[in-house]
Amino acid sequence: MPKLKIGDLAKIKERTARTSQLRAGGPHKTKVTVHMGTCGIAAGARGIMDAVLKEIEDRNITDIFLTNSGCAGLCSREPMMTVEILEKPPIKYIELTPDKVKTIFENHIVGGNVVQEYALAVGSERTV
Repeated sequence: MPKLKIGDLAKIKERTARTSQLRAGGPHKTKVTVHMGTCGIAAGARGIMDAVLKEIEDRNITDIFLTNSGCAGLCSREPMMTVEILEKPPIKYIELTPDKVKTIFENHIVGGNVVQEYALAVGSERTV
């Protein structure tokens, strides 16, 4: 396998950003990231991913970009997920269960209201 160069990494980053960005008129209005580092998996993140997939399927929602990430750095608060809705700040949800995922879908993703009792933070630690 050839070594990657900086230019290759920039192309990969650009291609990934194009497919995962939230855009008005684009295919994705919501991005859900399930944090699946080893700590998250040990805490039950796979069950959370399954619960998210079930909600998407049961509700026949087509404008959600579902992805995963590594550790979010808050191992004691796992399993976690981040919900980003177009033109709204991202919300990081903590200590999740499948029932909490269902509540988050009903109230936040479908209804537009943040579920405060499960939310840790509003905003993002990264810039675009």
